[in-house]
Amino acid sequence: MTINYVVKPRKNINDPYAPQRYYAMAKARGDVNLKQLGKEITQRSTVNHADTLAVLESLTQLLGEHIMAGDIVRLGDLGDFRITLSSAGTATAEEFTSAQIEKARIRFRPGQDLREVLQNLTYKKEK
Repeated sequence: MTINYVVKPRKNINDPYAPQRYYAMAKARGDVNLKQLGKEITQRSTVNHADTLAVLESLTQLLGEHIMAGDIVRLGDLGDFRITLSSAGTATAEEFTSAQIEKARIRFRPGQDLREVLQNLTYKKEK
């Protein structure tokens, strides 16, 4: 599969006086939402559209609930979802409080099937 990309200048945030460098940025060809995925799953299976959407909506809700509870959600060959934290450091563990936590993120680690997709990509530069 071919991924289109554009080249954009970026500043070095660690050295504001360094010259800009140019980097590739993937160019999305569009969006796919849950409704569209539901239609495509319906076409490839024996499950009707309403049931497919109900399962996808439930999956979305349950992912959030389990991640908020601190669980790692493992979805087999799809991959894993987990929460990570960014925080300021302290000199000792005793000094650390929840006030040092700056932000939480949901991280996705793809499973083997999705990692293999990345090995078969080609690239095309857009003008």
